[in-house]
Amino acid sequence: MVRIGTRKSALAIWQANQVKNGLEKNGYSSILIPIESTGDKELSKPIYEIGVQGVFTKNLDQALLDKKIDIAVHSLKDVPTLLPKEIEISACLKRGLVNDVLVYHPNFLNWEESNSVGTSSLRRKAQWLRKYPNHIIENLRGNLETRLEKMKKSSWGGAIFAQAGLDRLNLLDEKFLVLDWMIPAPSQGIIGITSLIQNKNISKIVKKINCTKTYLCAGIERNFLRTLEGGCTAPIGANAFIDKEVVYFKYGLFSLDGKKAIIDECKISIDGLNNAGENIAENLLKNGGSNLMREIKSQMK
Repeated sequence: MVRIGTRKSALAIWQANQVKNGLEKNGYSSILIPIESTGDKELSKPIYEIGVQGVFTKNLDQALLDKKIDIAVHSLKDVPTLLPKEIEISACLKRGLVNDVLVYHPNFLNWEESNSVGTSSLRRKAQWLRKYPNHIIENLRGNLETRLEKMKKSSWGGAIFAQAGLDRLNLLDEKFLVLDWMIPAPSQGIIGITSLIQNKNISKIVKKINCTKTYLCAGIERNFLRTLEGGCTAPIGANAFIDKEVVYFKYGLFSLDGKKAIIDECKISIDGLNNAGENIAENLLKNGGSNLMREIKSQMK
């Protein structure tokens, strides 16, 4: 019996059930063990102000370390790039929809009437303000249903969400706009599975439901983020996808107000992926990224 740890939100349970179904198709029985996270308890502050690395993953990490669960299922974009040394990302399911979407308020008329937008993400805020510098960004926390409800009760024009989560819970019946110009978060749309490195048997089991292409892309995006961040939460976007034998990688680093940005894209042969994420990030840091990161850190103190 594989014990699957998951957050308690509807989306987290849906994602954990995808893992459960995949394991059971491969002949492994499993059970879900819901665990409340710090990020789900503290909803009044933006995530970056809580001051805890891995606000959505820390309690699941502890359950793994305490051997109360065998694996933990995450929205991979919530997983810190530096994991506890005993834990690894052992598999990724095939990536879902990667873009962000703007869900309009039911009574939205135009941006002159209501120029406020809800999001707690620094990345979404920076990119939105870059395009709409006169708009007001409102803090919006909570699970998907809670955020949608808060937005509907507000006077805002709308709120920004990951398309994958809304799609998975069939919540995209609202009026929405796909923000294909917004660079998504590293690993957005990916369901990741973590386990203890020493538990070789579990690792072998979950690798049977691993999507190799998604796992490769997640690795590039996460290594890029880890090298760039240096422990600092910053507005960073990164998206890799594979077409035939080529990895296409688009990325961006933004000032908090969106006025400054370093945006680029590149192609990498699938045979030349060694340290690709780190190398691209180091090149960005050498070409203006270090100065921009210093500015971001100083503004967040």
